[in-house]
Amino acid sequence: MSWKTTYKKWSDFPELDPALKEQLEEMQGSDKELEDAFYKELTFGTGGMRGMLGPGTNRMNIYTIRKAVEGLANYIKHNVKDYAERGVAVAYDSRYKSKDFAVESARVLGAHGIKAHVYESLRPTPVLSFAVRHLQAAAGIMITASHNPPEYNGFKVYNEDGGQMPPAEAAEVIANVQKVDNELEIPVASQEEIEQQGLLNWIGEEVDAAYLKQLKSISRVEKEELHGEEPLKIVFTPLHGTAHDMVLNGFRQLGFDEIQVVEKQAKPDPEFSTVDSPNPEEHQAFTLAIQQGKQWDADILVGTDPDADRLGVAVKDGNGSYQVLTGNQLGTLMLDYLLSHTSEADKQNGKLIKTIVTTELGRTVAKHYGVETIDTLTGFKYIGEKIKEFESTDESFLFGYEESYGYLIGDFVRDKDAVQSTMMACEMASYWKQQGKTLLEALEGLYEQHGFYFEDMSSLTLKGKDGAEQIAKIMEDIRENPMSEIGGLSVVATEDYQISERRYVKTDETEQIDLPVENVVKYLLDKDGWVCLRPSGTEPKIKCYFGVSSSSREESEQLLEKLKQQMRERIDSVIQA
Repeated sequence: MSWKTTYKKWSDFPELDPALKEQLEEMQGSDKELEDAFYKELTFGTGGMRGMLGPGTNRMNIYTIRKAVEGLANYIKHNVKDYAERGVAVAYDSRYKSKDFAVESARVLGAHGIKAHVYESLRPTPVLSFAVRHLQAAAGIMITASHNPPEYNGFKVYNEDGGQMPPAEAAEVIANVQKVDNELEIPVASQEEIEQQGLLNWIGEEVDAAYLKQLKSISRVEKEELHGEEPLKIVFTPLHGTAHDMVLNGFRQLGFDEIQVVEKQAKPDPEFSTVDSPNPEEHQAFTLAIQQGKQWDADILVGTDPDADRLGVAVKDGNGSYQVLTGNQLGTLMLDYLLSHTSEADKQNGKLIKTIVTTELGRTVAKHYGVETIDTLTGFKYIGEKIKEFESTDESFLFGYEESYGYLIGDFVRDKDAVQSTMMACEMASYWKQQGKTLLEALEGLYEQHGFYFEDMSSLTLKGKDGAEQIAKIMEDIRENPMSEIGGLSVVATEDYQISERRYVKTDETEQIDLPVENVVKYLLDKDGWVCLRPSGTEPKIKCYFGVSSSSREESEQLLEKLKQQMRERIDSVIQA
C-alpha cells in the first residue's frame, strides 16, 4: 500500500483510539509528517522495536504494540512448552504510555489465553530479565526506549532464558509479526476480564526480594572487609528513571551508608526535565551530580539511564574536579578487579565476553590473568546467547561488557544490568580507596602496565526516510570504495560482517567470520588500531567507533584524533555528493 492508502485506512477506522484520532486530525495538511508516520511499518528488529510516539504504522502506539504482541503470542504458541500457564513477564519504565503499553500487551496475550505477569509499578530492564528466569516464564516484554528522547518509546522481547532474542529466534518472531494483516483489528480482552480469569498476575515485591538475594552473590569480599576507616562517599542519580529503589536497596545490603541521591532527578519523569538527554554516556547528564559531589566531596558519582541497564561513573581527579569514565574504562577496571579477586580454579575455564567495538585493553587484561576473551557482535543479546551456550559446555561466564556502558557480573540476569554494575563499581572504588588510590589512579596503572588503549565513538543522526537512505548510501560507499590507510595507519584487514568475510590487504586472502550476519564494516589497522562503522539498530544514527594503542598517552591521543578526522571527512564527502 502507498502511505496515503494506509493513512486513509487509519483515519476511516471507526473505533480508532480517540487520542490518536485527534492527533491525526491535527496532522492533516502536512503531507511530509503524514508520510513519515505511514510510509512503512515500525521496524521490528532482533531486539524489538523503538520509535516516536504517535499515530501511524511507523510510530509507537497501542496498535503497533498489539501487532508486536500478536506476533510474539503466535511464536511462543508454536515454540515454547506450557506457554499458557508459564505466561509472559512484562515490565515498563518511566516513559509516556509505558504502563498503558504494558497493560495493552497483557490484553492481547489474554485474548490468546496466555497469562501475563505484569509489574504493578515501573522496574529496571535487568529486573525484567531476572523475572523471566525466576518465574520460568515463556517470554518477556520490556516497554522502554532506554535513553532515547522523551518523544520515544519501545518494545523489547526476551526469550525464556531471560535474554534478548538472538537472530534465529528473533527472525521467527518477526515473521509472525509480519503475518498480522491488520493491526487495527487484533482481538484484545478487557483488563477486567483477564484479571477475573487469572490471566493478569500483578507482580512486585516477591520478585524484587529474589533479585536482591542474588545481587548479594556478586560481591567479591565480605561485608566487613568492604568498608575501611573512611567510608566511600557516593552520589547517585537515576536520571528520572527506574533504578532508585533497587539501587538503594542494593547499597543497604552491602552496607554502604554514605549516600546522597540527586533529589531533582530521583523521581520518574517522562520529560527527563533536568537533562538534555538521560544518557550516562553523555557527560552533561552528570551536571547536577557533579555539583552535589563537589559540595559534599564525594568519592564517586554513579548515574543510571532510565531503564537502568546502563551505568555511568565519574570520579575525583587530582584537581578536585570529576572525570566521567568511558564505558571502556569502567568495564576494564571492573574486569581487572573481578579477575584479581577470582580463584585460579574459577579462572581456568572462565571467559570474558565483549563486543567487537569494545576496547582491546579488556582482552589484554584478561590474558594477563590467563582468561580467554570471546568477541560478539554489538548488542548484549549476543553476550546473553553465549552465557546460555556455556550451560552445555565446561566454560563459565566471568564478566561481559560493551563500550556503551553495559556490564554484567552475575548471570542470574541475561542482559546488561546497571544495578549489578553500580554495586560492583562502588565495591571496587571502596577497595581502591583502602589502597590509597582513586579509580583514575587505578586506571592509569592499567595503562602503564598494558599500554595506552584509547577509544572513541562518533555518531551522526539522520532522521526519517531521507536519513535512512543516507545511512544506506554511506555503508554502500564504504564497501564499494575500501580504504587502504586511515589516519596514517595502514589497513591490515577489512571485516565485512554482512558477508561474514575478513580480507587481508597484502595477500588478498579471505577467511570466514564466525558471527551472525550484520550490517557492519570494520578496518583492522597496524599498531593495534581499528575503525568500525555500523548503523544503529535502535536509533536513526550511523556510528563510527575507533580504537588505538601505543606506549604513551600523547601518541595514542594523536592517533585517535587522526582516525576521527579522516572518517569525518569521508562520511561528509558521501553525504554531500
